Amino acid sequence: MTAIHDFNGLLQAARQQAAPQRLLFAFCQRCLHDDHQPAEAERFAAGEGGILQPVLCVDKTPAELADFNRLQHDADALDPRWEVVFVAAIDDSGSTAADGPLKRMIQTIQTGGDVARYLAFNRAGQPLRFL
Repeated sequence: MTAIHDFNGLLQAARQQAAPQRLLFAFCQRCLHDDHQPAEAERFAAGEGGILQPVLCVDKTPAELADFNRLQHDADALDPRWEVVFVAAIDDSGSTAADGPLKRMIQTIQTGGDVARYLAFNRAGQPLRFL
């Protein structure tokens, strides 16, 4: 298993796999849930708490990605509200084969499931860790 410390490391690891890879991306914004309490709103305003809501999802092959800056630029052109991007890799059987895993990834995020199985990066491309 390859340790991945940044987005370029992810691209390198994906390109080195025996089977071609497809990378799944879920771009999320931080927001408050509809029935939040005043204390939660205060924490949110201070940069803490909230929930992650997917605003954009896409799948790409490693060959379609030069680096994180290009990914960020492309995502911003579609929806600049994102603050966190979750990434998963699957064997590349084509874009339509990515639909199921991408939907499950989004559902996991929306329901507050275990996102620790995904890599996550902030807007600056720095890796994030969710416990």
